Amino acid sequence: MQIFNIVIAGVGGQGVLMASKVLAESALVSGMDVKQNEVHGMAQRGGSVISFVRIGDQVNSPVVMPGSADLLISFEPLEALRYIHYLKPGGRLIYSKVSINPSTVASGLAIYPDDVEQQIAAICAEAQGIEALAIAREAGNGKAVNMVMVGSVMKHLPLKEEVITEVVKKISQGKGVEVNLKALAGGAAA
Repeated sequence: MQIFNIVIAGVGGQGVLMASKVLAESALVSGMDVKQNEVHGMAQRGGSVISFVRIGDQVNSPVVMPGSADLLISFEPLEALRYIHYLKPGGRLIYSKVSINPSTVASGLAIYPDDVEQQIAAICAEAQGIEALAIAREAGNGKAVNMVMVGSVMKHLPLKEEVITEVVKKISQGKGVEVNLKALAGGAAA
């Protein structure tokens, strides 16, 4: 198998790192080589978070180079636009449609663009936005957006859905297992 490159982007507190952990662990359970890397930055203050997951027979580096990602999973539209340059031509983008104002917007120093989704569509023909927060709330907890996002990309991954489901059960450790599994299924249906 050639290397499959995944970039996961969002805002601190959204569960980007947990989604990354689920994908990396699922690859390991599947017998694949995997490398994972993340950049937290000002995540604790609501800043940008980005994580790389690389899956294959032999992966030598955890870093996804710009223009080489097969898949970009974004928990927020502006973060999708910020990291869309990581996608390779024909790469796929799945993003949550819920906007979160960065600190510059919240403080009045900048304006959140009204046309973020149009900008995304103009750059990436394989982009799809989903109502991840609504799906997570329907599953029982708005914090389960990360599992909604993982579920939304399962059919595009070189991993079996059953393996991802089992990893989610294991990682949830009894806390929120039912909600996480509902969120995973809701994302897959989206």
